[in-house]
Amino acid sequence: MTGIVKIDEEVITTETFITLLKLNGRFETLMEEVLKDKLTVHAAKSMGIQVGEDEIQDRANIFRRAHGLQRASETNEYFASMGITLDDFEVFIVDALYQEKMNEKIIEGSAVADYFQANLPKFDSMVVSHIVMDSEGAAREILSVLRDGDETFADMAREHSEADTNSSGGYIGKVMRGAMSPEIEAKVFNADEGDLLGPFPTGDGAYYEIFRIDSKHNAKLDQETESEIGRKLRDEWLARKAREHRIEML
Repeated sequence: MTGIVKIDEEVITTETFITLLKLNGRFETLMEEVLKDKLTVHAAKSMGIQVGEDEIQDRANIFRRAHGLQRASETNEYFASMGITLDDFEVFIVDALYQEKMNEKIIEGSAVADYFQANLPKFDSMVVSHIVMDSEGAAREILSVLRDGDETFADMAREHSEADTNSSGGYIGKVMRGAMSPEIEAKVFNADEGDLLGPFPTGDGAYYEIFRIDSKHNAKLDQETESEIGRKLRDEWLARKAREHRIEML
């Protein structure tokens, strides 16, 4: 067993550390990220993608500057303090470069634009605010006051809403398709700006929610949407790659 830290006479081993991650529910998330990275590296190598010595050196220099490691001796001491060798560091740098090059290849050319055109409705968005009440009756009373125009939505949210968004006047912000339950989403995306909707029961039925449509935005291929599509394309690609390999937990 390999020890990674010691508190007085107690040694925390790698096995203990992994067990704690599993019991805390964090192991699967970390392992999923590791698998994604390794699958990407394997694919890059199998496609013949190359990483040059100059690229490795440039990335190593960026790392050193980011960590304030000006001299080679400081770099050696830094890695030695963590039990990491220079060979480990080079593998880390090379793998990161492989991942970046492979990710760029996945979304090169017209891949993003083609996905956007094929899935236009998915990228419509709404900006919404909400008020959350602990009973349907209370929610209907709030809705009646709002429709009479006696109070502003933001003021009512600040004074009465049970949600954490009450301090911001109930403002949720941008909502994409797929973020809400199908029943609520259908009504929200068919509503007009300024419409009040609800009350709708929350998923657990403990609260009731009123929505206001602040603004509507048709699908637009802006930088934010490009980034989102890039993530979707990479996730779909990784799912296909995972099926090509035999992955076993040891």
